Amino acid sequence: TKMQTAPFNFPAMIPLWMFPLALATGNTYVLKPTEKAPSASLLLAKHLHDLGLPPGVLNIIQGAKPTVDGIVTHPGIRAISFVGSNQAGEYIHDVGSRHGKRVQANLGAKNHATVMMNDADRDSTVKAVVGAAFGAAGQRCMALSVLILVGDLEESQSWMEQLVEEAMKLKVGNGFVEGVDVGPLISKDAKTRAESIIQQSIDQGATCMLDGRGVVVKGYETGNFLAPTVISLNQQQQYITHSTDSNAKPLSNPAYTEEIFAPVLTILTVPTLEDAISITNDNPYGNGCAIFTSSGGAARKFQYEIQAGQVGINVPIPVPLPFFSFTGNKGSIRGDVNFYGQSGVQFFTQLKTVTSNWQYRKGGD
Repeated sequence: TKMQTAPFNFPAMIPLWMFPLALATGNTYVLKPTEKAPSASLLLAKHLHDLGLPPGVLNIIQGAKPTVDGIVTHPGIRAISFVGSNQAGEYIHDVGSRHGKRVQANLGAKNHATVMMNDADRDSTVKAVVGAAFGAAGQRCMALSVLILVGDLEESQSWMEQLVEEAMKLKVGNGFVEGVDVGPLISKDAKTRAESIIQQSIDQGATCMLDGRGVVVKGYETGNFLAPTVISLNQQQQYITHSTDSNAKPLSNPAYTEEIFAPVLTILTVPTLEDAISITNDNPYGNGCAIFTSSGGAARKFQYEIQAGQVGINVPIPVPLPFFSFTGNKGSIRGDVNFYGQSGVQFFTQLKTVTSNWQYRKGGD
């Protein structure tokens, strides 16, 4: 039996990464959705039941930490898949591994996009960045949360102004209403935490170029809404470089170090592509990254030297198609087998070697 815990942000898609492969390779499956979004898993199970899936093949169990503890230590569970926060994922990986389970856990992220200002197409790049940073209200592990502008400091101001202008066009509101671009955060706690990090970043010297706090949606005045927010970490019109002391501002600013999981974009300006690559590689996370450029040489250098597991070239959210695998790395994953694709099949099966001798006969050699 295989087991999965699923997050709130994609309560149908992420289970569909795992359990179809698990069932196709001959396993039964236990799916525990997050208590914040429990219904999608039940609907998936109902549809499969209606199509004739036998009872006991796909099983849904609801609950919080005590339920998880019971599952990850149960002797009947042989493998565990997890997508969610670092705190929960590291715990599940550690406990599951100690109890002899195979564990794959996709954790947090801080995805960086590098823009070569001297040759990237500005209009299309700005639209791509705004969509990747603020879509799904920033609540996805592949959200673009850090933008690194490479080139002239004065030109970077013009880029940031255009980004702010484009972000301001996005409509905040109920996600079921036509025309809404940015829905609410998942909870009051999530909103409070995001707003606190924004304030901490400002207190530590960041410039808030677009402040999404305090947005009010008519008819939903007490909703968990945060409008697109843009924060610049360059102080006194100075470059940030790889040689910047990581123990000092600005790379220790919480807008850069924290996975905010909200519609907040943090911007750095650096002088060279080498600085952009080094800063990205120094970040502990490694889910994804992107470069926007019309230079084949810059793109090639970036894709070979960058350490993030999923790389986009003029693609802001480089999530691979299902027949590949989700290849996040570094602090964004625990376990050594990736999700779906060929790696997914490997995870849900056990390697076996059989040695046979059909020439053997009683009394023979």
